[in-house]
Amino acid sequence: MPSQARPGRGATLNATPQRFNLKAREEDDDWLDDRETVDGEAPRLRTTVTVERPKTILTTNNSPDIGFDRSVNPYRGCEHGCIYCFARPTHAFHDLSPGLDFETRLFAKPDAPALLRSELGKRGYVARPIAFGTNTDPYQPIEGDWGITRACLEVLVETGHPFTITTKSDRVVRDLDLVGPAGVRGLAAVVISVPTIDPAIARTLEPRAPHPAKRLAAIGALAAAGVPAYVSLAPVVPQINDHEMEHILEAAQAVGARGAFFLPVRLPHEVAPLFRAWLDEHHPDRAAKVMATIQSIRGGRDNDPNFHTRMRGQGPWAELLRTRFRIACRKLGFTGERMALRTDLFRPPAGDQLSLL
Repeated sequence: MPSQARPGRGATLNATPQRFNLKAREEDDDWLDDRETVDGEAPRLRTTVTVERPKTILTTNNSPDIGFDRSVNPYRGCEHGCIYCFARPTHAFHDLSPGLDFETRLFAKPDAPALLRSELGKRGYVARPIAFGTNTDPYQPIEGDWGITRACLEVLVETGHPFTITTKSDRVVRDLDLVGPAGVRGLAAVVISVPTIDPAIARTLEPRAPHPAKRLAAIGALAAAGVPAYVSLAPVVPQINDHEMEHILEAAQAVGARGAFFLPVRLPHEVAPLFRAWLDEHHPDRAAKVMATIQSIRGGRDNDPNFHTRMRGQGPWAELLRTRFRIACRKLGFTGERMALRTDLFRPPAGDQLSLL
């Protein structure tokens, strides 16, 4: 397909995948998206938000290589536009493209707080940390208008329920009045993803995520408020941002990060062709080398879906990254401690009837 690169967007393609026997298409032919170009560039795509009314909001998993068993995703799709996002293929379930549609045709779940309250109030519910940001970012730009993530956090703070947040946005600091006290009580931890501190790389790799400096500042603000704050180097892309590993860790440690994580890039399903097209657009000089290295990490394929190895990678390149990461963490005093949150403070939400004294 010819490139459909747009200013401020990550994907350069918008084809509907054929995994689900859906009719192929390339563009939505919205007349507002076909306005005349500016300075020879394609017009900027508008972002649309559709209300989604799910029946439940807690998503559970029993994956052996994931450190949580339940999560909440207030939004579907993500305007940050990170080209490597492993959640992109989920848009195909809705006859939408994992490419530009994933970044521009978003879904919001305004019933999420009420659904969450209902879930927590069910008889026999056992509290374990609820993870936010496991699929799409809970603090992407539309959170500023919808406030669904904040409303969910209000329910969790009210009930003393533990939660974790993973985000690429400094917008989490806007909710420090909730996250801060929860962190001090041992009920909250936040992971800020900073895969690059080079603004030039960030502009194409994750075009609508906040500037890396803002994310580092958010780590500092969280740490100062007593919230266990961690930095995530996810993903590390060979020949694109792997040279920054030690610098990112040093910058995060300097502002108060408690620990760090990293993940070699994953390219499941439709992410692989989108990433290849992105390489051809932005790094044609090294595209073949980047993909060859990724395949060496992923057992000769674009992606390794197997438990455990999908998170670690394999081969000399993966081992080199792990060694560099381990040495850097040791020098900086990162101990590799796991996030441990309290569950004993949870009290189910009050129902319609008053509780007996």
